[in-house]
Amino acid sequence: MAWTKILAANALAPGAREVVKVGDRNILVLNHENNLYAVENKCPHLNLPMKSGKIKDGAIVCSFHRSAFDLSSGEVKTWCPWPPGVGKLMSMVSQAKTLPVFPVRVEDGNILVDVPE
Repeated sequence: MAWTKILAANALAPGAREVVKVGDRNILVLNHENNLYAVENKCPHLNLPMKSGKIKDGAIVCSFHRSAFDLSSGEVKTWCPWPPGVGKLMSMVSQAKTLPVFPVRVEDGNILVDVPE
């Protein structure tokens, strides 16, 4: 693993988010309540993008099937509850999996992320 400079620190205001490419991965970087988070920009359920997911109770919620993942650990908080009735069947397509999260830090006015190669 290697730290990679991805953005200037002032490029990500509170509430902002940005998808950056690191190696072959698309990483979603978020500034939530002045804390930076970096997560894989695809839901582990059906690999749909997480960029438009809402933040609720410290978790990012996939806008497609409403699976929720802890921003700090990627741990599953809710797995595929949407749409009602069909969500249970959809959850059988893919068993609950954590969302990959990556260490992030600010150094010399830049945001860096540590993504495995």
